[in-house]
Amino acid sequence: VNLDACINCGLCVRACREVQVNDVIGMAYRGHGSKVVFDFDHTLYDGDSGSHLFKWLIERNPWRKALALLIAPVFGPMIAFMPTRRRGISAFVWVGTLGMRTVADFDAATDRYVVAHTDTIKRRLLPIALDVLRKHREAGDRVVIATGAPPELARAILSFVAHEDLPVIGTRVGPKYGAIGAVRHCHYRMKMTMIRDAGFAAPVAKAYSDSSADLPLLQAAQHPVVVNPKAKRIAMFRRVLPAGTPILNWGCPRRGGDPV
Repeated sequence: VNLDACINCGLCVRACREVQVNDVIGMAYRGHGSKVVFDFDHTLYDGDSGSHLFKWLIERNPWRKALALLIAPVFGPMIAFMPTRRRGISAFVWVGTLGMRTVADFDAATDRYVVAHTDTIKRRLLPIALDVLRKHREAGDRVVIATGAPPELARAILSFVAHEDLPVIGTRVGPKYGAIGAVRHCHYRMKMTMIRDAGFAAPVAKAYSDSSADLPLLQAAQHPVVVNPKAKRIAMFRRVLPAGTPILNWGCPRRGGDPV
């Protein structure tokens, strides 16, 4: 479905509600408007939200905890290197979800985690980032969150904690060897593909991200903004992005960028 081509007639919403009785689609984020894309981790959220979730899932179960300790010497070092990072992360995701049979089970566990840690998560959400996001919404821009984390995690955090209802595109997960694993990683060029596949085909007017893994997104945007980058990556961003691209720090003390 190309949401950019929507003429706001409402027929699809009525069919969903009155014929299919599903009520799973609405009129939000349809039609023309500037498309603004935010990464989530280290952009809106100070830290790696996925690692916080999976750490909790592992530690609350003694069998998962023992298994994580067993695989750590092999898969732990993989996370430090980009070529093997996804494989290392996938191993701990598998351990953290062992015994979950469906995506619904995983989403329910994710929601429980967010509800149980609302205060902690609230302190990690970056006020400057949320203010920028809200200003885009008030201006009528079509704001999309595109993250490497599972989409339900970012969606739950934004909904339960930040009280923002936004479309979230993230790493697609599914049943895998008795647990839950990534089916399609929302990462690098695939993130752009997944944004388009979700119906957001309009050009990206503005993109915000901290990560070199989002270079395809930043380079595709008419106005890229680098936020909270690692200090050692700043020179690379200045080299590959247009001259004058803002490189900002929205309140991450361990990250680089010009303070706002």
